[in-house]
Amino acid sequence: MGERPHDAAFRFEYETPARARVVARAVSQEVGEIGGDRSVATVERDESAVVVRVAADDLVALRAGCNTWQSLVSVAERTVEAV
Repeated sequence: MGERPHDAAFRFEYETPARARVVARAVSQEVGEIGGDRSVATVERDESAVVVRVAADDLVALRAGCNTWQSLVSVAERTVEAV
């Protein structure tokens, strides 16, 4: 992810690996598309969990990145539930 002075990680647990896979695929498409030059993010799946890591140059960018990625995961979760 590169050296950034601020970072955060979020782990979202799901009932099944299949649900985690769907959420991870949905949000992974946004990696590299969001954030600009002050923050970066990665998305990984660990069995039935999705881990999102956000790293940023400053705390404002970190907060914005965290809010964005948490929102993206939330939308993906709601979409999976609706299907």
